Amino acid sequence: MVAAGRRGADAGPSTVARWWDRLVAALRDRVRRVRTIGGLALQAGLAAALSWLVAHSLLQVSQPVFAPISAVSTLAASVGQRLRRTVELIIGVTVGVLIGDLLLLVIGTGWWQLALIVVLAIVVALFLVGSAAVVIQAGATAVLIATLSPAVRDLEIPRFVDALVGGGVALLVTAVLLPLNPLRVLNRAARPALDLLATQLDATAEALAERDAALARTARGELRQSAGRLKAFVEATQGAREASTLSPVYWHQRHGPVGRYAQAAEPIDRAMRNSGTLIRRSVTLIEDGEPVPESLPTAVADLAEAVRLLKRQFAVGAEPNRAREQALRAVRTAGHAYRDGVGFSGAVVVAQVRTTVSDLLVASGLSQEDANHLVRRLFGDV
Repeated sequence: MVAAGRRGADAGPSTVARWWDRLVAALRDRVRRVRTIGGLALQAGLAAALSWLVAHSLLQVSQPVFAPISAVSTLAASVGQRLRRTVELIIGVTVGVLIGDLLLLVIGTGWWQLALIVVLAIVVALFLVGSAAVVIQAGATAVLIATLSPAVRDLEIPRFVDALVGGGVALLVTAVLLPLNPLRVLNRAARPALDLLATQLDATAEALAERDAALARTARGELRQSAGRLKAFVEATQGAREASTLSPVYWHQRHGPVGRYAQAAEPIDRAMRNSGTLIRRSVTLIEDGEPVPESLPTAVADLAEAVRLLKRQFAVGAEPNRAREQALRAVRTAGHAYRDGVGFSGAVVVAQVRTTVSDLLVASGLSQEDANHLVRRLFGDV
């Protein structure tokens, strides 16, 4: 009875500590989220205000409601898709106005006319472009034309003006007035993916050294979270390219750090997948009791450090020479492990170290041919 009471007393602080850790993690996640989109919020606010001022004060649109809406809609697009969103916005408005006006002249106004106008505007938009943004704008504009045109004269021109002003001002804010640093955008997106990969490779190295299958299984499960982080990284590369193309302030980064960083997304994706195979085979290796030469966990740990160095050197816009050297060290050590003697799964782990290193070398800026040649030479094939 006393022992049970003691276990309950011990469980209380443990439960509180877990809840506290979860609360802290949730708060950190929300702070990180605010920091990530804080720049977007400032851009949206500035674009909404400027588009309203331009439409109202300069172009004399009496109620420029849709100019700020168009600006915010453009900025709400995925980073890297804003120029395309502006074009889609204008196309959608054009389709909606044309369909609405033509049908109103023929069939008049009413509830069934509204339904027909919206259906036809959406069908035509789908036929011409097929983009969801164009469809939404065409349908919304058709509704406005069908419902407000009888009461508001010459609605079509203000709607065009609002779309042009809103999209144009959004691009102006993005490119000139309040541009986001493309390298910073990439760093924020790439850091979680690369940190996850390095951490789980470290855990796998420890699992191999300790022959701890449970630890390797945990690393395998954690790495499965990489899909969302990689998607965010790929989207960030599109945004960085757009920012460095549109913004004169960052033109110099197009073919330098940003260009190199953006090209790394695909090989880093491959490195993630190949590392997943490495970790899965490590679990099997340990469970089957295969030999684990001392150099094998060292090679995996070297691989984790190469990922970490790649992240650091990308973050400062430096040529990732140290990351390449560290990755090749992992290949050399994996070659020692292979010659020291490994089983079937151990040979797969060694092969995945080689393949992942090749991916990281390509991510660092080498060609696939040069990366493969270096890996073969350092491993001892040539």
